[in-house]
Amino acid sequence: MKKKKIISFVVLILLIVILAFLLQKLLMPKYMTQIVEGALIAEYYDEKNKDHDVLFIGDCEVYENFSPITLWEEYGITSYIRGSAQQLIWHSYYLLEDTLKYEKPDVVVFSVLSMMYDTPQKEAYNRMSIDGLPLSGTKIKSAKAAMMPEEDLITYIFPLLRYHSRWNELSQEDFKYWFKKDQIAHNGYLMRVDEKPVGGFPNPRKLANYQFGSTSYEYLDKMVKLCKDNGIELVLLKAPSLYPHWYEEWDAQMVDYAEKNDLLYINTLNSLDEIGLDFNTDTYDAGLHLNLSGAEKSAVFLGNILKTEFNLIDKRQDENLKTLWKEKADVYYKMEEDQYKELEEYGYLLKFNMKRIEGNEK
Repeated sequence: MKKKKIISFVVLILLIVILAFLLQKLLMPKYMTQIVEGALIAEYYDEKNKDHDVLFIGDCEVYENFSPITLWEEYGITSYIRGSAQQLIWHSYYLLEDTLKYEKPDVVVFSVLSMMYDTPQKEAYNRMSIDGLPLSGTKIKSAKAAMMPEEDLITYIFPLLRYHSRWNELSQEDFKYWFKKDQIAHNGYLMRVDEKPVGGFPNPRKLANYQFGSTSYEYLDKMVKLCKDNGIELVLLKAPSLYPHWYEEWDAQMVDYAEKNDLLYINTLNSLDEIGLDFNTDTYDAGLHLNLSGAEKSAVFLGNILKTEFNLIDKRQDENLKTLWKEKADVYYKMEEDQYKELEEYGYLLKFNMKRIEGNEK
């Protein structure tokens, strides 16, 4: 009798755990039809071949401005972009720490724009940067570093505690993608083919203090050490986005830091003509981010530097990689074709204009 009670208790606990797991998967945001940036972090863990020459780490300045498919097709460089919306430097550090559990790239390229932030900014961005990580000590450390004062650590360990109230917001999307999601990105690159030319920007406001904060430098130092300990070359990168404004004082700090730490710092804003960017056609939001044509041009430019500086081997003759990247390229060009069809039919891209779609349905 006692043995039966123990078995019944164990079965009950297992059922509760399974039910909680299923509810958590249902209630967590899916990021499939809107705010698709939220799907980027988790998508990496479905990658078949976690072995890349170059790893990009950062915010939208990398995941919207550089095409890994182009790096492969032009130079035979394998790469992946590990980025999410407003991914701050502590997010990036712990994301890199987690990624190094799976692979050891030759080069890590870090987007330095996030140095402008020295404190956590918003829970929504924390969620997009952290929720997609597998549960581990690294995820917990990332959450501790990133949390807003009103947030609770336990909700990052058990997201059901954060999203349990979403039951009355559930949509068809939540059930459709309950167990399996569509591919959103291409090795971390979020494609957009639409165009919106640069108009004008307000004059950059004067800052009371141009010095990057101590917390940002603390995590940059940790990133340098992490890369050196793993025999990885670290590159500091300012992407060719025109806004937010990149101040000369900020640039000077990165130049100085790179020199002191024997790092390569690339400010692509100094090479816009060489890259060949046309901000009438190569941006989808008036210069904040590049569209597909701009991201491919930036990848050609950056790939040449990385190949030359770090003697990266052209792997296009590797039969296994040729097959793998052919599959990736097929998906890439199919999405490009589909996006152009959407533009022709609707005048905008569906996944990036859900409010307009909902308005048309009313």
